[in-house]
This record gives sequence, structure tokens and C-alpha cells, in this order.
Amino acid sequence: MIKLIQKIKHWIENSEKKLIIGISGHGAAGKTTFAHKLMEELKYDVNYLNTDPYIVSSSIRKFAVINYKYKETIHHFKMTACHPAAHHVPSLERDVLMLKENMNLRTIDTHYLKSKILPPQNKLTIVEGMSVAFANPKLFDLLIYFYTDGDTELERRLGRDIEERGTDIDYLNQSHNERRIQYEVFMHPYSKHFDIIIKSTKETIFVEKNTFY
Repeated sequence: MIKLIQKIKHWIENSEKKLIIGISGHGAAGKTTFAHKLMEELKYDVNYLNTDPYIVSSSIRKFAVINYKYKETIHHFKMTACHPAAHHVPSLERDVLMLKENMNLRTIDTHYLKSKILPPQNKLTIVEGMSVAFANPKLFDLLIYFYTDGDTELERRLGRDIEERGTDIDYLNQSHNERRIQYEVFMHPYSKHFDIIIKSTKETIFVEKNTFY
């Protein structure tokens, strides 16, 4: 990953225009860690737009039960954040366009992420989160996608969601399989639009696709 970050840094520093990088993937895939490592390498102000506020609240999504087919079996479960309809995609696209068209952007204020103003004069904007996968790829100068296998995702979510977010372990175990199936059916197909695809497992991280350089 260090080599990739250095390549991206070199590209940014040698570009004569303002750039927008989209970083996406499912939960616990490593996208946020990568975004922050990239920002740490850059020696100037970077606009960072986290897309979590564009996800429809789980308190609403729990009432949206959907049917979907996976391996010839019909499933019936609540809509997870792996479904494109769980995201305010037009709002995200509007906000990215505001920065591209040299307008200040005030980010969405939430209980976990305070609102701030992103100035358009910064050379680089990093848009990071699941919602990026469903946005118009033409809005971004570079798209990077992260994913992992189901067992690794569950292990990471057990550590993060239970220890850091207080999620009930029984509920997490129950919902994981359907969440993973919805990821395979609804979200992963969008990875084809990305320039770089990175897969991580418990043992390794490797670049699966790279049309960037």
C-alpha cells in the first residue's frame, strides 16, 4: 500500500488541476484507513468528505424489507447499507459538483460528525465511504475500491461495532450473512467502475485491478 500511496501522491503533486478522489467499499474493508494514510502523506490542506451522513438511518431502513435472489434462493430481509436505495446519492453528487464548480460546501452535521466548510480552492478533495460506489463515476478523477471476504469482514466488524459502537453481538451475527449477500448482489457489481480495486484478507492486502498506472 505504501507504493500505491506514493504513486497517487506523485500524481496529485504533478497535476495542474484540482482533483477529486473517491474511495469506497463495504464496511471494515480498509477504505477509511487508506484515506487517512493518504492524507497523512500530503503536506497541504485536503478536503475530506465522509459519506456516512448520506446513508439513510438504520432506524428507517429497518422498515424497508426487500426481496432479492441469490444463488437461486429468494431472500427476504431489511435493506442494508449495501443497497443503492439506502443512500442519498443525488445529494452527494450535488455536493461534489459544488466543489467542482468552485463553491464552498458545508458538510452535513450529525451527532457523530460535526459540520464544517470545505473550501473549493484546496487542490484535492477525498470523498470516502460506501455512498461513493453508487455515485456517477464521471465526478471523480480517481476511484479506489476496497473489499474483503465474509469471514474477515465479520471478524473486523465484531471488533469495531461491538467494542467501539456497542452493537449487540447476537444481532450482528444474525444480520451478517444477509448483509454479505446484499453486498454481493447489490454493491460489488459497482466495483467495475473503479480504477483500482484492493482486496484485503486476514493475511494479506493485494491490488486486484489497477488501470491508474
